[in-house]
Amino acid sequence: MTHQSPFTEQHEQFRKTVRGFAEKELAPHLDEWEEKEIFPAHEVFKRAGDLGIFAAHYPEEKGGLGGDYWFSVAKSEELPRSGMAGVTMAMLVQSDMATPVIGDLGTKEQIDEFLAPALRGESVAALGVSEPAAGSDVAGIKCVAKRDGDDYVISGQKTYITNGTQCDFVTLLAKTNPEAGAHGCSFFLVPAKSKGFGVSKKLRKIGNHSSDTAELFLDDVRIPKRYLLGEENMGFMYLMQNFQSERLIACTSAVASMFGALERTIQFGRDRMVMGKPVIKREYWQHKFVEHYTALEAAKALSYKAVAAYNHERYEEKTTLSMETVKLISMCKIFVGDLTSQIIDDCLQFHGGMGYIEEGWVARAWRDQRLLRIGGGTSEVMKYYVAKLMGF
Repeated sequence: MTHQSPFTEQHEQFRKTVRGFAEKELAPHLDEWEEKEIFPAHEVFKRAGDLGIFAAHYPEEKGGLGGDYWFSVAKSEELPRSGMAGVTMAMLVQSDMATPVIGDLGTKEQIDEFLAPALRGESVAALGVSEPAAGSDVAGIKCVAKRDGDDYVISGQKTYITNGTQCDFVTLLAKTNPEAGAHGCSFFLVPAKSKGFGVSKKLRKIGNHSSDTAELFLDDVRIPKRYLLGEENMGFMYLMQNFQSERLIACTSAVASMFGALERTIQFGRDRMVMGKPVIKREYWQHKFVEHYTALEAAKALSYKAVAAYNHERYEEKTTLSMETVKLISMCKIFVGDLTSQIIDDCLQFHGGMGYIEEGWVARAWRDQRLLRIGGGTSEVMKYYVAKLMGF
């Protein structure tokens, strides 16, 4: 029985475009951007936009190129070739985290003003959900949006915001009915140039150094009611749908990164002599890497199964996601998050002292991958959520 790839010739051509961009236009800046702990988002995003990297999986009527979700998967698998998980994450925030909800809910005016320029790379987007006292437990957010005539006035804080210091707008979740808990949230489009909007500080992180992460404050930021996304007080439901793309694309990118890490590690083991023979010839490490390759193939299969379900429901049927697909994506994030931690830790161990050196690629990859078990919902919250879906 022949295995049929989900990728068509057009997907593969797109993959080559992203690969060339990552290897030739991003990778040469690796050391510079990692050391500066920031990259020139407007310049990079404009170039990516010109290549269609952000827009490939959006409908043409919304500023996209009309492709399906497998285009985004191909993008997520090739961007890690830059060597910078931070830049990869920042670009995925632009295309798969801060903007999908605009594509789903946006009016023509909102799409023209916010989504289409973001897909062209002419503006930088951020997703404003997490707060100092509310991360994976989104229902606990304190940022409030109050109706005032034809405007909303927003006050509060957001933290851990990727692209936060360079963004042109934030797709922001705020409470419009604080007494209603999770069911009192709404999504807004907030231009960064709005009076009262500011960056309180740029946060230093363990890894993903090439991207900027910020703490934002909103002090009576006044926006017109036309910047409300969808219906008032429906934000939590919209977010739960939006989260699935974020979690899924993080998994496909992480799996591709780990295949690359294993390849580089094994090549190191062929060249590194220990006690008279290449270290890769040691049976212990051979068995380890066989186990890791096997588990990665399982992770890839699980990820692709989740992508197929997501693509069918969102792109072919054009419906909201079923709970079965949501459960599958959540399980995928749990499994891939744990697996990547195990694999990259062994890759670092395999390198010995060289793996502990700051300038080495494996030390950077070891720091960077740790975010997967936190961002987009911690592994613990994911397990709680899956348990509920299973009726426990």
